[in-house]
Amino acid sequence: MIENVKRPCGRSYRQFCGLARALDVVGDRWNLLIVRELLPGPQRYNELKASLVGIATNLLAERLRSLEENGIVERQLGDTGVRYALTPWGAELREPMEALGRWGAPLLASGRGDDSFQPRWLVLALPGLLRGVTAAPAVEVGFEVEGVLLVVHVDENGPRADAQPDRRPDTILTAAADVVVGLAAGALTVDQAVAAGRLQGDADALRRAFPTTR
Repeated sequence: MIENVKRPCGRSYRQFCGLARALDVVGDRWNLLIVRELLPGPQRYNELKASLVGIATNLLAERLRSLEENGIVERQLGDTGVRYALTPWGAELREPMEALGRWGAPLLASGRGDDSFQPRWLVLALPGLLRGVTAAPAVEVGFEVEGVLLVVHVDENGPRADAQPDRRPDTILTAAADVVVGLAAGALTVDQAVAAGRLQGDADALRRAFPTTR
């Protein structure tokens, strides 16, 4: 059993089931999207509010308070003021959320339309879509989406993604979000993705990172 995890606070399904208990703490609307925002790193309240288009200020405050009470989110005080971050237990939501995003990927086939989008969301989406992909030696490629650089690193342990890294990789594809998602989901080949965007570097690096889309 995991130690130091309290029984969920607030409303409950009152079922002795791991899924039901999990939904007690993250099942309310916006909760998992708040976790998605914090998986790449801590955020200030105003940053969360700006990224979560449509959430009311009082509801965001309520959801953060609930997530904090349930041990998923913690507040950190730094030079720039208070930031919200995931606790180690909260960060363990990455794996189930990647799986849920992978399950929902076919729903993106209809296109973006008028939906809001933040490039940082791809930090969760890309490793989830690339689950099981490995590379030896390691390969690193970048995607520039709406002015934000994301880097995908694939090695023998699998894929990971970072937003706004310290250095630029040699291979970078500048493209729209739906192109990047289509490539990772296998709906587009590397050649199709390159034709729809602008490539700097070596297309073979993309083929190594996205071997199922040759």
